[in-house]
Amino acid sequence: MLICFFDRHGVIHKEFVPPGETVNAVFYVEVLTRLRKRIARVHPAIVNNWRLHHDNASSHTAFRVVEYLAQHKVATLPQPPYSPDLALPDFFLFPRIKSMLKGKHHALVEALQEAVTRELNSIPVQAFLEVYENWKTHWQHCVDVEGCYFEKFCLFYSHKYIYIFF
Repeated sequence: MLICFFDRHGVIHKEFVPPGETVNAVFYVEVLTRLRKRIARVHPAIVNNWRLHHDNASSHTAFRVVEYLAQHKVATLPQPPYSPDLALPDFFLFPRIKSMLKGKHHALVEALQEAVTRELNSIPVQAFLEVYENWKTHWQHCVDVEGCYFEKFCLFYSHKYIYIFF
């Protein structure tokens, strides 16, 4: 499994989860600690002024993680429920990597990790810039519809069925 953090300029930090390891709150806090150190090294200008957007996975929303982020003054952007188009790794990064690796066989985990790293490094900065511009548009739309995934819907009840129209 790959955990990857990126911004509009490219990948900032990535980690491969060791085989058999569970990504729980304890593990995720360790990852976030390494991420913060990486940001301090590669982006010192923003070390105390960056925001994290992650989905609503239980390891991301656990009290221990929320507490860690608050202690280190890391602002988070909320992930509205039913808004998969706002999860950049899910609709941009992971499908792209999967597509690049399709049809290739790697006998060893290390070989697969090297291939994934090569593919991550080959994504042009322009692709990250474009996806962030689209992401901002999606976020604005989410704000405009007050977090509702469906803008308009109409319920129609009959004696046997419930119809929902969008």
